[in-house]
Amino acid sequence: MTIAVRIPTPLRKLTAGADEVAIEGATIGALIDNLEAAHPGMKERLCDENGEIRRFVNVYLNDEDVRFLEGRNTALKSGDEVSIVPAIAGGC
Repeated sequence: MTIAVRIPTPLRKLTAGADEVAIEGATIGALIDNLEAAHPGMKERLCDENGEIRRFVNVYLNDEDVRFLEGRNTALKSGDEVSIVPAIAGGC
């Protein structure tokens, strides 16, 4: 099944400027692997050396943080939308 993945501005250089791409995947982990296959360099920006989603990257499935679901093992279904949101730090 194909999932719509929303790409944040800092990563759009990897998707030729596209703000949304359609990627196959039954789980978040498979989606990230397929995103890497279609857009090389994406996985290293999203995942650490253990393959886990980096702590400063938020991945949302239909507006819900996958960390509070099943992380990389979160199942996807047709019609789902995944958003990648880099964490913003700042303030005083």
